[in-house]
Amino acid sequence: MSTHVVVIGSINLDMVVRVDRLPDPGETVLGGRFAVHHGGKGANQAVAAARAGAQVTMIGAVGADEHGEHAIGALVDEGIDVARVRRIEAEPTGVALVMVGPRGENQIAVAPGANDAVELDDHDRALIAGAQVILTNHEIPGPTVLDALRAARDGRTVAVLNPAPARALSAEVLALGPILTPNEHELIVAIGNDETGSALDELAARHAGPIIVTQGPAGALLVDGDRRERFPGFPAPSVIDTTGAGDTFCGVLAAWLATGASLDESIAAANAAGALSVGAAGARAGMPGREEILALLDPA
Repeated sequence: MSTHVVVIGSINLDMVVRVDRLPDPGETVLGGRFAVHHGGKGANQAVAAARAGAQVTMIGAVGADEHGEHAIGALVDEGIDVARVRRIEAEPTGVALVMVGPRGENQIAVAPGANDAVELDDHDRALIAGAQVILTNHEIPGPTVLDALRAARDGRTVAVLNPAPARALSAEVLALGPILTPNEHELIVAIGNDETGSALDELAARHAGPIIVTQGPAGALLVDGDRRERFPGFPAPSVIDTTGAGDTFCGVLAAWLATGASLDESIAAANAAGALSVGAAGARAGMPGREEILALLDPA
């Protein structure tokens, strides 16, 4: 059975400083430890899906620079098809500056670089239409996200949109009805309502598909038509770095859906993977394989 997931998204290099506490605005905190990791929401989600057993194709862009070559090599090492990753001469590979605090909490700023040049051609649209699931996010241009969602609709491909970083969701996107996976902040920004409960009510009324509000260690809340159900999180064996936990959730959700699993089963697997992912430094180091996820889902 084919379990093809196409990820349309960002590819970055993450420059990470671990600090004893996150700085306030205008403050310098000394004593941090520096490391460089591969990142980008799209690439991270692709890695999570691949480790969970999916056949993954990545659509994205890097600069024609050393960072870009290393980023592509890291995806190849995960078994991801990178034939549709462009190399953009005029832009550098995207970079994220990440600060991680003592409890794994983080602050992130991103310079998109080549990610801002991601757009689809007919070959990409055909890949999307032929896949089981597509997964995209807001670290690439809005018109490209919309193009991908339309191609998924035309191919009757299950579409997942991780609306991160937070921005307003257009009526066109909502009408296409992808599975949405906002966290609570992204939910508020998506609909322009500062109260979480009423923002969710309003989004549910306007959106044509399921909404999964991710809540970190608490799990996730599914809103699908009149149905509301909370899926509890799993205790994390250890918490070292929460960077990439949301990407892990999205990638594993897509991988599970691609096997024909139900949305409920897929959310449970994504919650389990998210809990496992925070046990190592960097967005990808803690991302679990399929067997680890299954073991947490069914300890017996």
